[in-house]
Amino acid sequence: MITSPVFRGRRYAVLGLARSGLATVQALLASGAEVVAWDSSEEARARLTATPSPLRGEGWGEGESRLASDPEMPLSQPSPHRGEGSSSALTLADPLNLDLTGFAGIVVSPGVPINRHPIATKASEAHVPLIGDIELFAQARPSLPPHRVVGITGTNGKSTTTALIHHICQTAGIPSLMGGNIGLPILSQDPLPAGGVYVLELSSYQIDLTTGLDCDVAVLLNITPDHLDRYEGFDDYASSKARLFALQTADKVAVIACEDDPSRAVASHVNHRLFRVASTDVGDQSRWPSLQGPHNAQNAAAATAVAKALGIGDDVIRRALETYPGLPHRMERVAERGGVLFVNDSKATNPTSTAPALAAYPAVHWIVGGLAKTDDLDACAPHFGHVRAAYTIGEAGALFRDLLAPHMKVEDCEMLCEAVKRAAASAAPGETVLLSPACASFDQFRDYEARGDAFRAAVEALA
Repeated sequence: MITSPVFRGRRYAVLGLARSGLATVQALLASGAEVVAWDSSEEARARLTATPSPLRGEGWGEGESRLASDPEMPLSQPSPHRGEGSSSALTLADPLNLDLTGFAGIVVSPGVPINRHPIATKASEAHVPLIGDIELFAQARPSLPPHRVVGITGTNGKSTTTALIHHICQTAGIPSLMGGNIGLPILSQDPLPAGGVYVLELSSYQIDLTTGLDCDVAVLLNITPDHLDRYEGFDDYASSKARLFALQTADKVAVIACEDDPSRAVASHVNHRLFRVASTDVGDQSRWPSLQGPHNAQNAAAATAVAKALGIGDDVIRRALETYPGLPHRMERVAERGGVLFVNDSKATNPTSTAPALAAYPAVHWIVGGLAKTDDLDACAPHFGHVRAAYTIGEAGALFRDLLAPHMKVEDCEMLCEAVKRAAASAAPGETVLLSPACASFDQFRDYEARGDAFRAAVEALA
């Protein structure tokens, strides 16, 4: 894991004990910090006490704490309000009930809505910074081997672009890892050797919680309305994205896809080295099987600019684009049977994210439906001409059947396995069976990943 002497002897509160919160607790304790940890979920707190200690390889008992300075000392009972001179490393307590004076930071999960959670007021009153695990990584950077950081933000395309840049670095033989809003929490991963590149997917929430992340290369893909429940309005959300570039020093590089007005506005205020890119920079995508469609052209254009800023040559970039395997559940090529391509785009949980998949394939048998987020499919309408037939599933099946019937053949299947069977039976060689539901999955599945796995299993089960 990533540790740093900068945290030694300091006191932190960690609020939110999902994956990044657990990793933060572990990294701080291993660095010699004192930690108060809390989550409103009893189950999440239980996960913390069952997590092996970085100091002894054991679980912490409920309500127990471990000495950071001496791993052989016995467990002791913490007081909810710790006194001066306490040497306990970990305390389970709600920071809202504590005097936070003297804490070095309150580390909150990106999922904590700081615009309305009382921890924001509590932190302000105690003059303690509200930060995230990305800020801890930024503070730890001086103690890591020499490296570079690429930070990627935007409303759509972050995960693909992050994974693609990581793949380009690996193809070039550069040590690299992904973190942030993708894969394993950044603090849980082992530091890279000298010359490595950390590739971080950064949501607006994570940018809000850092003040020290000076990316060597910062990337903005696009800005469209999203997460507005966490912001005063769209302009406030866009400003959050823009902060990533304001945090850069003058010798760093910005890469911005200037294909929407808010992104162009951000670019106009960048005073350091700037690469403007667009999907139109990319010509032939035919040799990139996992990077189809205009949205992936934008992702590829941004990743190419980043690679060049890192000093990677054209031949390596070309080879990496051709060999990029794609991400699970994001326009993932599952199989090809009898000339028919089967694509898992289960991550498309709203019409806006489904539209690029429909645009990417000229002859589609479209499996659509689930738990609807909207009562229309307007974002998909420009690409209805690509759809040979639609196969509706889930709770939204009847709604989508009625919306689509005037434009195309529609079969109401209800269940995903039935839709796969019917689509496979109807598709001709050269056509694509596409799961791109434009809906959440929770009516029939645990999450979009379970839905995508079910699609893959149904394809594998075809005779």
